[in-house]
Amino acid sequence: MSRHQEKGEQMEHTDRQHRLILKRIAHRVMLEKGLLSDFSKEAEEELAAITTPATADNEQVRDLRDLLWCSIDNDDSRDLDQLTVAEKMPDEGTKLLIAVADVDAIVRSGSAIDAHAKHNTTSVYTDAEIFPMLPEKLSTDLSSLNFQEDRLAIVVEIIISGNGTLRASDIYRAIVRNKAKLAYNSVAAWLEGDGPLPEAAAEVGGLAEDLQLQDKAAQKMKAHRHEHGALDFETIQTRALFDNDEVRDLEERRRNRAMDIIEDFMVAANGVTARYLASKNFPSLRRVVRIPKRWERIVEVAAEHDYTLSARPDSKALEQFLVKAKADDPLRFPDLSLTIIKLMGAGEYVAEFPGQTAPGHFGLAVKDYSHSTAPNRRYPDLITHRLLKAALSGGTVPYQQEELEELAQHCTEQEDAANKVERQVGKSAAALLLKSRIGEEFDALVTGAADKGTWVRIFHPPVEGKLMEGFKGVDVGDKIRVQLLRTDVDRGFIDFRKVSSGRQRNR
Repeated sequence: MSRHQEKGEQMEHTDRQHRLILKRIAHRVMLEKGLLSDFSKEAEEELAAITTPATADNEQVRDLRDLLWCSIDNDDSRDLDQLTVAEKMPDEGTKLLIAVADVDAIVRSGSAIDAHAKHNTTSVYTDAEIFPMLPEKLSTDLSSLNFQEDRLAIVVEIIISGNGTLRASDIYRAIVRNKAKLAYNSVAAWLEGDGPLPEAAAEVGGLAEDLQLQDKAAQKMKAHRHEHGALDFETIQTRALFDNDEVRDLEERRRNRAMDIIEDFMVAANGVTARYLASKNFPSLRRVVRIPKRWERIVEVAAEHDYTLSARPDSKALEQFLVKAKADDPLRFPDLSLTIIKLMGAGEYVAEFPGQTAPGHFGLAVKDYSHSTAPNRRYPDLITHRLLKAALSGGTVPYQQEELEELAQHCTEQEDAANKVERQVGKSAAALLLKSRIGEEFDALVTGAADKGTWVRIFHPPVEGKLMEGFKGVDVGDKIRVQLLRTDVDRGFIDFRKVSSGRQRNR
């Protein structure tokens, strides 16, 4: 074999090791963005000493293990943060119980494990590798609400009326047991009449009826929120599909009815949590999306769909536009959703203290909103649980004002960094997929337009890249024709040039 042939075979072998390439990139980008990819020696030593789940530490912890608790999450999720169950009430009302893993009972503030979580503030999910906020021994086992395991939880109890409005609420600690580990896709297929009841649910007597009750309650709550201006988006999310460690395609993930159950329950639980802390004169960490950053462009996009929005930001009017646009063109609605989301700007964490008023969440049409339902993978939720447990026990506030303000800013910055890591690895995976298609043309949507550059997303496969030529005069929401110029797998660069003769508005 010649040296040239040997080198060629080595390159071909390397090209097939896409997963290894992406793992290397993921670790590098984690460090570049100021995130820790590995746990410290001190954290590993602490972890070795933790051998059992946390147990009840006082008589106020209720025993709710007999309820029909279930988890509904992604097919491959192992860090289970929430369980749900429902109960019929008189007058068409419904009692909803949301149990959230009591991670604080096992991850103590000030520990080395907590220090890692505090630094990163979130789990990072890349196509190549997951970088958990907490060691997997905890997040997927000892602090996860796993099937048929007894776990401590903080329970948010909500009673809603027949029209989806909140009638009463309570928060308390409890011990719970997951009766069925369910997945979004199969539950949604069953609820929508496109598939059988999942086997895990069929094995638990009464769970089918309970899931239907949860679904009806979620639909009522969702309808009520949307009447008050909550925005209904539907974006396309992708993940790399591997075949023997080679990226073969990008899989699209879309919202479904089972996801709506969890989303609406979590929005309600987060609102109850924020109001409970306020009622106890405790501070809270709020998640907010302020007034949209580019409302004037949102008005233009609506006008291109023959819809008029006022010059003043109005979430209810925007939701009415989105509902109409989805009904008029459901296939292209994800593209419109992406456009509006980009124009709204990013969310952030802010600290609210007694006597003060933090901004509300524009996209959810709620004033009181904290993050409290995913403490295995988000540090703001762990902070909220520590505040809640102190309030429940009549203790003192565990954070000083300056400390909580610094944590809010830090969590915002680190979440942004984590998102950048996930996006860059995703782009590197897309670059691997497209590197053999240089010179091909694609239909595209403009997703970003600023001084630092113009960005487009092609439709098939759904990949985002930078518009290097022909960007003058285009704006977010425009549909154009582009040609793939080059890819850079290591940096996650995908470059296009505009080839269509004119600007096509989003119709």
